[in-house]
Amino acid sequence: MKTWRMLGYLSAEWKFLICLDIIRFMDDLRRIDLNLLLTLHALLAEKHVTRAGLRLHKSQPAVSHALAQLRETFKDPLLTRRGAGMALTPRAQDLLLPLEAALQQLNGLLHEGAFDPGQAVRRFRLAMSDYAAHLVLPTLVKRLRDQAPGIDMVVCQASREAMLAQLADGEIDLGLGVFPDTASGIVVETLFEEHFVSVADKRSLPPRGTLALDAWLARPHVLVATRPDTENEIDAALAAQGRRRRIALVLPHWRASTEVLAGTDLILTVASRTLDLVPDDQGLTRFTPPFALPGFAFQQAWHARRDADSAHHWFRSVVMDCSRPIQQVARK
Repeated sequence: MKTWRMLGYLSAEWKFLICLDIIRFMDDLRRIDLNLLLTLHALLAEKHVTRAGLRLHKSQPAVSHALAQLRETFKDPLLTRRGAGMALTPRAQDLLLPLEAALQQLNGLLHEGAFDPGQAVRRFRLAMSDYAAHLVLPTLVKRLRDQAPGIDMVVCQASREAMLAQLADGEIDLGLGVFPDTASGIVVETLFEEHFVSVADKRSLPPRGTLALDAWLARPHVLVATRPDTENEIDAALAAQGRRRRIALVLPHWRASTEVLAGTDLILTVASRTLDLVPDDQGLTRFTPPFALPGFAFQQAWHARRDADSAHHWFRSVVMDCSRPIQQVARK
């Protein structure tokens, strides 16, 4: 209403131009309906006609027909063949984030304050290590099945750098990890505080169950990392003291990293909650690393454009609740 009152102060020429722009805008909106925009979003996110159809619960021919309409509307192929898959055109890349933000804003406008997890139908895309999966997923999946059976999850594994890029590109909805440095637009929230412990086969340790630094460095070590050259807090702390350890085994799986220790002289230094569900009969002993290692915050990260999405806000709160220590979750 305020906008229309302001028109009264403009010249007839300006009024004509503004009204002409409004008419053009309404004409543009009439060219494409919301269902096509939802299909466009699914196609750009999945980069695959069949997977987009599964996401939308539509047949492959229906999605192909919609893609043809969208190509005509935007005067661009949007998806092009590249090798065995499809790739976004530059125009499609430019459309993805604004479209996703617009749909999230519209969803927030329609459902603000009225989100009902029991009735919601939604899919969330998450990235995390198997450390986070080990801690969070069992409780999270049970909570969703109990409270929100229509909500699905797709979980992938990625490095922290890849997670941040995927959040910025709209490829995932939430990343779980350690994010000391984040790009503009990325929001982080601490799920819990963590610290490092060392663990080894009990029979390979002296009776006191610990090692001095020189003895600790003389032993071969296991490193859990998605890539062998990944920077990590442990080796950074050693380098600050001018020391270095020998990495005898690099693997990407937290759970497997404890299973390889029995009967060897290997030492593993990991976040303490990695060991929460390790069976006592594996014969392992945990001990404090023989040098100063700072603790760290384990976090969930998302893009700020999700802030207006009430479903996303609810989902983050559930992830937070499911990230508490096992004993606290069990008492809930």
